[in-house]
Amino acid sequence: MDNTKLNETETLLVANFLRDYDAFLRDIKARVQTARVRASLAVNSELVLLYWSIGRDILGRQKNQGWGAKMVDRLSNDLRREFPEMTGLSSRNLKYMRSFAAEWSDQSIVQAPLAQLTWYHNIALLEKLTKPTERLWYAHSAIQYGWSRNVLVHQIETNSKQAPGLQPAITEPSAARQGSSVTQV
Repeated sequence: MDNTKLNETETLLVANFLRDYDAFLRDIKARVQTARVRASLAVNSELVLLYWSIGRDILGRQKNQGWGAKMVDRLSNDLRREFPEMTGLSSRNLKYMRSFAAEWSDQSIVQAPLAQLTWYHNIALLEKLTKPTERLWYAHSAIQYGWSRNVLVHQIETNSKQAPGLQPAITEPSAARQGSSVTQV
């Protein structure tokens, strides 16, 4: 075989290899990104459920054993000493956990829409709204429309619930208990 044909054959083989490799690389990148998003959502969901259960336990101890703010401070200090790399264990955040559990005593609501939001979304809902139905409406809207925490706060402050055409998939807490699904971001 002469050198010209050999060079053409080698060039075609290299081009085919690169084209196949580029497609292979794109596929792997997409799978890695999808897995990372799924893992992040799972971690977030578990963290929100953990925070809710810690809040529920603090509420129970306050009711049954008379725990006060000093015990929450002590718990925070002990947890932060045990888990120094973990954020979210401050006294202030433990009090948010307690408030979160007090406002949402039904775990099915926490598992359905609220666990799909970040902890900071949930804190914004607690701080900015007083009615559970409004909190749930904004939670569903944030999920359906992919609102960041800042957009959520802006929507609450501008009373977007009244805006025409802005309707989340679920508007009542009872619908979440009946097993309806919410569009995930």
